[in-house]
Amino acid sequence: MEPNDLRRLREVGTETDVPAGHVLIERGQHGAGLYVVLEGTVLIEAPEGEREVGPGNVVGERALLSADGTRTARARATTPLRVLAVDRAGFDRLCAADPSFLERLDRASA
Repeated sequence: MEPNDLRRLREVGTETDVPAGHVLIERGQHGAGLYVVLEGTVLIEAPEGEREVGPGNVVGERALLSADGTRTARARATTPLRVLAVDRAGFDRLCAADPSFLERLDRASA
């Protein structure tokens, strides 16, 4: 993730600690926001398989971009995490202010 984009996400998001084992995202649920992993690792369980992601990766953005807003994967903390939580309203403000933000975010997506 580009430092300027992370700075902008910090302006609209909230840093929070998450314990190991906590489910951040549940498949099939409505997506209300996204998470930027700052510290720790997250297991992504998606139809295409499982993968682990860490600092700098973004999880949960797909639901914000889809028409129905449904989560397509499950994301669970495999270690204690520090994440930046960004709600839909903050995400929408960033996208409106900078249309190329989505393209850069896509490169940082899990």
